[in-house]
Amino acid sequence: MTKTQIQLVKGMREFYPEELATRNYIYRLARDSAQAFGYQEWDAPFIEPIDLYAAKSGEELVEKQSFVFADRGGDKVTLRPELTPSLARMIAKKQNELAFPVRWWSYGPFWRYEQPQKGRSREFFQWNVDMLGVNSPEADAELIAIGATFLKKAGLTPQQATIFVNNRRLMDAQFDALGIPTKMRLAVGGMVDRRSKMEPAKWDAYALENGLSQAQLDGLKQILGDASLWQKSDEMVRLFAALDSLGVAEYVRFDANIMRGLLYYTGTVFEAFDTTGSVRRAIFGGGRYDNLLADVGGQPLSGVGFAMGDVVIGILLAEKGLLPAFIPSPAPVLVTIFDESGWLEAYRLAAELRTTGLEVTTYPEPAKLPRQFKYADRMGMRVAVVVGPDEAAQGLVMLKDLQSGKQQAVKRAEAASEIRKILESPAGQ
Repeated sequence: MTKTQIQLVKGMREFYPEELATRNYIYRLARDSAQAFGYQEWDAPFIEPIDLYAAKSGEELVEKQSFVFADRGGDKVTLRPELTPSLARMIAKKQNELAFPVRWWSYGPFWRYEQPQKGRSREFFQWNVDMLGVNSPEADAELIAIGATFLKKAGLTPQQATIFVNNRRLMDAQFDALGIPTKMRLAVGGMVDRRSKMEPAKWDAYALENGLSQAQLDGLKQILGDASLWQKSDEMVRLFAALDSLGVAEYVRFDANIMRGLLYYTGTVFEAFDTTGSVRRAIFGGGRYDNLLADVGGQPLSGVGFAMGDVVIGILLAEKGLLPAFIPSPAPVLVTIFDESGWLEAYRLAAELRTTGLEVTTYPEPAKLPRQFKYADRMGMRVAVVVGPDEAAQGLVMLKDLQSGKQQAVKRAEAASEIRKILESPAGQ
């Protein structure tokens, strides 16, 4: 009787070597982008008490999106759905010891119980970058510049990916002028978020049904279409001047439609999008927050940060041909096993080559050389090393460039340097 194959848990992800190479490539881009600006890497537990999120993140995240379970002691814990509450706790814990401003970044796994679809899974890896202890548009610009640096390192041009920015205080001033009461602004933010997903006439009707007057709706539409509105905000004027000085202004545009985090962000807000229309979800997003530590017992502290999941950016880089070619084996050199009598000698040679800093693998058992060469070629290796009885008797090894097909006999003592010459030469030469 055939056993039923156990299926992957819905929304979870398997990383075969090629998929893991993509994940690691995104990690390296993120690390290099953050550390270019002097940010320190950190991390927090993957499992946290559910109370940490109940205090900070809102009912929907806790009740509907978290993987909650009781541990063996009966305490309710969850796989972390986000990082900010952990950040708040850790900063508050050592607030009197840390050197501010704190510049931290992290990249790790998170889990949310959402409906899997293109650009979204229940398990994802997320890059988080934050600066704490400074409250200025120039600090906001630095975080945006880190995001733009990532896009540039990834090979995405400003025509392919753009960071759209807005400012909560600027929008509140506009809402004040329209007479939109504070209690309605969360709903208005939701209206704006839905605007791009609805036909104009239906969106107008939806806005009126949800409490806006015709005059307020007309005024709101005028605000949302005003590309120069940012010039009315001193913060935004300073932000764009700083972005220009940081050399990333070409990646950034003002857009009053960016309304993320009405209950959370207090100043600058920003989101990066694929402007070619392949994936409609944001690549990354963030902004300024002023109440990070209030719910975990710390002193008031302002901060600015953003987060980027690996799913959307992975899709974009793959679709645009921007992922590096996958090389199956990290070892470019294969030491072959000529026959059973030379098995251990092949192991000794491989060990010798590794002591020189080369990454070397051996075929795991004696086999016909064409079979071993085929394996090396399939694994993306560049050099095969052969030591047969004749070569061994003369203190030689045979090197085969698997891309050009050229072979050469060299002294065993010179094998490492000759292998390096092949590895450093252009493919096929």
